[in-house]
Amino acid sequence: MGAVPHLTELYDVALLDLDGVVYIGPRPVPHAPEALRQAREAGMRLAFVTNNASRPPDRVAAHLTEIGVEARPEEVVTSAQAAARLLAEQLPAGSKVLVVGGEGLEVALREQDLVPVSGADDGPVAVVQGFSPKVGWPLLAEGTYAVASGLPWVASNTDPIVPTDRGRAPGNGTLVDAIRTATGRDPVVAGKPEPPMHREAILRSGATRPLVVGDRLDTDIEGANAAEVDSLLVLTGVTDPIDVVLAPARLRPTYVGHDLRSLHASPGGLRVGAGDATVGDWHAVVDGGTLRLTRAAADGSGPGDGASGGAGSGGEDDGAEGDGAEADRLALDGLRAVCGAVWAAADDAGAGGAAVDAGGAAVDRASVQAALDAARTTRAPARPY
Repeated sequence: MGAVPHLTELYDVALLDLDGVVYIGPRPVPHAPEALRQAREAGMRLAFVTNNASRPPDRVAAHLTEIGVEARPEEVVTSAQAAARLLAEQLPAGSKVLVVGGEGLEVALREQDLVPVSGADDGPVAVVQGFSPKVGWPLLAEGTYAVASGLPWVASNTDPIVPTDRGRAPGNGTLVDAIRTATGRDPVVAGKPEPPMHREAILRSGATRPLVVGDRLDTDIEGANAAEVDSLLVLTGVTDPIDVVLAPARLRPTYVGHDLRSLHASPGGLRVGAGDATVGDWHAVVDGGTLRLTRAAADGSGPGDGASGGAGSGGEDDGAEGDGAEADRLALDGLRAVCGAVWAAADDAGAGGAAVDAGGAAVDRASVQAALDAARTTRAPARPY
């Protein structure tokens, strides 16, 4: 029998989100540079796919290289490029487009033979908006005047926050809301989770078996599901394990891993699916709306420590024990088992597969949190963002 293939062997291109996956602000995510170097050595190609439209690809590639991640400008795909392509498909070459954003959008427009301008009186025939830390009231006002006049309006993305090394800051979605509120109009959105972003990434990378890798359910994973592409959620960014457990069907990843080292794991050790409630030593079940998680005894004779009824039942030694790779494996197995049980219960309850919804809880949230605590799967309280 041959060796079980790793994700690097099953997929030809990893479509990698950046913020929270590869880097956080000026620093690489732990283990990311080495994991990506090894992925290249295994034959997997990389595409760096970001909703952040502030910087052109050459600057993104330079930043990646500075933090120890080999990257070429042609491997970087931005939401600015996706937005520019949308406009180029509608407008004649040489058309003027008002840019409510920064250099990344300007470079992307010029690549598509469009002309960036900065004022509503400069003769634009469309408006494009993307994140830039330099966007202020004067530029938002110019965008508002142009959008209010009826010009086509494309937003690179609508992420409400942007991660920084100091915490969460207002993202492009917050700035889009300013123009939306002032004009009563909605933009066409190019970035994740909308289809243009993944279309752009697949087109530029030439992927035939892509794997989307991200840290956000509502952009990376939802976009992958919409494109019918497999996905790997890593827990190095904004998504807490309980968010994964309570995710509706459209936000559920194919695989879950701690970080980018998961690219070198077999799919069987990472896959999550509704109904897969026994994983490794763990077994999860939803009983009367309460999640119960048990772990097999060390001698294999039956259930051991676990969590039930909203509280851990095994004391200090409940759940994943020890440290290092074994503790990581146990914690991940616990999360996968909990997802399998809760997702199945939520699907049976309807409501779009939501585990907790306004119409009533399919699964009690407190019992989910207790189970994750018992499995040592709860994320550390202090995070860079």
